[in-house]
Amino acid sequence: MEKHSITLMRIALAIVYIWFGALKIFGMSPAGELVEETVYWFRPEIFVPILGICEVLIGLGLLVKRFIPYTIILLLLHMCATLFPVFILQKVCFDAFPYCPTLVGQYIIKNVVLIAGALVIAGNSNKTILNKK
Repeated sequence: MEKHSITLMRIALAIVYIWFGALKIFGMSPAGELVEETVYWFRPEIFVPILGICEVLIGLGLLVKRFIPYTIILLLLHMCATLFPVFILQKVCFDAFPYCPTLVGQYIIKNVVLIAGALVIAGNSNKTILNKK
């Protein structure tokens, strides 16, 4: 059961990353405006699609076992960046900080689940690598 659970977690995270990344690439992401407000020093018409490409690559990396260790590092770095709006755009993320998140805040807070899933995958990947030695 554990082996299948990890595979399902990898696939689920990959779907989310590929889907959300593709939306950014094609200018259809509802998070595009949030990204623009957070990373205002970059031109959004360039930065948002590049971010989307990175997300798609993370998603694809989750599907290839040998890339998992590198992909998890990129995913966790990406997740750290996605939490920035909670601290720098509190009025956008909360009606009342910290207990009443807006829809945008909920969208960001759900990333904690993605982080937990990535850590589970990373732990399993490390266990697999150690068992091969």
